[in-house]
Amino acid sequence: MVTSVARRAPRRRAHRLKLTYIIVLLVFLYLPILVMIGLSFNASESRAQWTGFTLDWYGRLFNDSRIMSALQVTISVAVMATVISTVIGTLAAIGMHSMKQGWSNLLTNVAYLPMTTPDIVTGVSLMLMFVFVQWPLSKWTMLCAHVAFDTPYVLFSVLPRLRQMNPNLYEAALDLGCKPTRALFKVILPEIMPGVITGSLLAFTMSLDDFVISYFTSNTDQNLSMIVYSAAKLGVEPTMYALSTLMFLVILALLLIINRRSKLEEI
Repeated sequence: MVTSVARRAPRRRAHRLKLTYIIVLLVFLYLPILVMIGLSFNASESRAQWTGFTLDWYGRLFNDSRIMSALQVTISVAVMATVISTVIGTLAAIGMHSMKQGWSNLLTNVAYLPMTTPDIVTGVSLMLMFVFVQWPLSKWTMLCAHVAFDTPYVLFSVLPRLRQMNPNLYEAALDLGCKPTRALFKVILPEIMPGVITGSLLAFTMSLDDFVISYFTSNTDQNLSMIVYSAAKLGVEPTMYALSTLMFLVILALLLIINRRSKLEEI
């Protein structure tokens, strides 16, 4: 009995240590966000005191033409980049899956580069490329940059679904008279659609949240992240708290949807 209690004591201490570590980590990560959300409802412009609850900053936010213009750029670029990268990433995944293992592994390693390369390196490289080809930095160069870093996320969301798919289904469709294009839309796409949807949601999230690459690849058009950065240099206004809060909630909702879909696909 004494031996059993003695064995449980170190386990309890280890459990308490782990629990303490998790609590400290969560507080360190999320307390600043909670403070920001609270300040977005503060009637005072000062961060030092709370004078009452208000929604005025959210009202001013939606009446600010500069922020509304940035919102339009953000949404339009994110939607277009998601559609284009979803098509490219899905077709690339199908093509890589049908290749020989040597070529497939080589292209897989190459596709990992945009995800592992620091954003500032990717942004500067793309900016230099646009300058070299004399393409003025604008919303469209930002769109091309977003497609470049969104596509791998779609690719690596679709590839696992292709590897899980029964390879005989496609061949059976061809034997039954389907043309390759019809078999692609009737057999392959329905099987990999969960991965396509998850990849597109992830691409939309990454595009919506991007700042560094957008900052280097656009000059005349700004997205919401660039607006927040510009405002921070001049002194943060309460409307920026409201804007950041809405951006955080949208990104959080998308990530929850992605995680939920990922868990359902594993079942």
